[in-house]
Amino acid sequence: MEPTESRSDHRTVAAVLAEGLSRAGVRIAFTVPGESVVSLLDALAANNVRIVATRHESSAAFMAEAVGQLTSRPAVCVATRGPGAANLAIGLLAARADSAPLIAIVGGVTSAVRGREAFQELDVVRTFEPVVKWAGEIRNAAEAIPMLERAVSSATSDRPGPVVLAVAADVFDALVSEEGAASTASFRLNHSPDPDPLLVRKVLHLIGDARRPLILAGAGILRARSTDALVRFAEALRVPVVASWRRGDVFPNDNHLYLGMTGLGAPASVRARIEEADALLVLGSRLDEMTTFGYSVPAETTRWAQVDMEPLGPNAARRPDIAIGGDVAAFLRVAQRLLSGAAFDAATMDERTVQNAADRATFEASAVVEGQPWSGPGVHPGNVVAALGRLLPREAIVTTDAGDFGTWAARGFRFHRPGTLLGSSAGPMGYGLPAAIGAALARPGRLGVALAGDGGFGMTMAELETAVRERAHVLAVVFDNSRYGTIWRHQEDIGQAAGLGTRLGAVDFAAIAEACGALGIHVASDAEFEPALVRALEAGRPAVLHLALDARWTTPDAMSDAVPETAPETAPEATPDTTAEADSGAGEDVPALEDQAGAAFVETALQPDRIDVRVE
Repeated sequence: MEPTESRSDHRTVAAVLAEGLSRAGVRIAFTVPGESVVSLLDALAANNVRIVATRHESSAAFMAEAVGQLTSRPAVCVATRGPGAANLAIGLLAARADSAPLIAIVGGVTSAVRGREAFQELDVVRTFEPVVKWAGEIRNAAEAIPMLERAVSSATSDRPGPVVLAVAADVFDALVSEEGAASTASFRLNHSPDPDPLLVRKVLHLIGDARRPLILAGAGILRARSTDALVRFAEALRVPVVASWRRGDVFPNDNHLYLGMTGLGAPASVRARIEEADALLVLGSRLDEMTTFGYSVPAETTRWAQVDMEPLGPNAARRPDIAIGGDVAAFLRVAQRLLSGAAFDAATMDERTVQNAADRATFEASAVVEGQPWSGPGVHPGNVVAALGRLLPREAIVTTDAGDFGTWAARGFRFHRPGTLLGSSAGPMGYGLPAAIGAALARPGRLGVALAGDGGFGMTMAELETAVRERAHVLAVVFDNSRYGTIWRHQEDIGQAAGLGTRLGAVDFAAIAEACGALGIHVASDAEFEPALVRALEAGRPAVLHLALDARWTTPDAMSDAVPETAPETAPEATPDTTAEADSGAGEDVPALEDQAGAAFVETALQPDRIDVRVE
């Protein structure tokens, strides 16, 4: 048989991987290309997967992490060999903390030189095993399909997370027989079975019998597409809801039962209300350090239940009274069925209504961030957040970087629909802009809004060029206090030399934006902000609002009383924009990633018991 005839009966490993990833729902792959992965990139493009070249592998991983969070489907980033693989680490760490399904494919040295300290050689599996959910390597063509199946399954099943799949450069071009390729499984997201109705009934009695019940909702609700179900559940029992840290979009913030988001920036009312709860239902949250205010809640006097893919995470201070391992959508589905036949005590419901109104009023009063008198230089961060809340489209996807600036948005910004907030619970700097780009590309037609400090933005600002090139509909709002402000505040708090290692020089981010083809505007005062924001929203291209911020602004609760020894330099004024603001086509026709359908409710009467919600 001629060699050409032989090849016609086979496909390469790269082709098989690309086809499998496309079937799994992958629509975009983020990469800094390298010689060891060019075959895979070609194959992905041939399978209608959009290739987005980034300026750094960390940004590629952040973008993929954002896509995974938004869609609950596996997202992909591709890197080459040692340095490229190592640069993915921060994004993979974020994906693990955020339970985001992500597949990182790393091209390696050729098989012939493995183990000989070849150029850029790295033992990818051993390096990343402590960081990701699973790491494996395809060593020959026969392993391609089973290893890909395992990667997709690991990334999406149970508690989702990042996986790493290493492939030697020559293995990408190895041939897989048609018989083997035909056996590729159909990739589908796994769904948890319904929980035991007896356990669900116990949870309902726990909440129903309490005087001050509360629901703490986390990212599991978002992954399960169950916000509407949670609203129905909370309203049926008249139980208020708080969101876990950086998951403020889990419940509509204008709903009368919403009482705020935990963690950094939370008003005092949030922690107080959690501590007052005599019954707490934790849905889709692993109760991390920030969410629990340093593991101080639930209080010892609080009875509580937890529903999560992995309840009782490694940091649980004490066991819940009831633990249900599984999908929160399934829990809410069974709970709705049970509640459809429940009888509610009218006096109890009336009492809860009155208490809830008082709790909501307390939250609203304590969550005000604008209006404080300010005569200093630069913008008032609370006024900026309030203006963003008024002028941004409700469907805009807000991403937040690490830093004290974010506490103002955490307290004062209101989210009205799920899938409109992306913030990593790992707290990485540099996340905001790449995440906004990933969000805008995953959801064409929607605006990605990155909130960042000058420190974090400086780490990934090269991706402005990526946003322009890919026509991503993004806006970056940069709070510039010329320092790593959070660490400077910590130095002040513990009495160390203020500014040691935390002072930064002036950077004209607006000018950098213009140099990359984006719109750049410098904002020196509150009066300038709203006109600048309107201009940016109408620009038709990526935009950066560079805000001058007095270093005395830290968090809403930790304003410094003294001006720093040396007043921070304000960023230079941007060069007046003399270029035409032509529409760059920010809404390029890109296949939208499919939304998963929300869980349906089965509304049948409770049998054989009825739930009587009573207060003794």
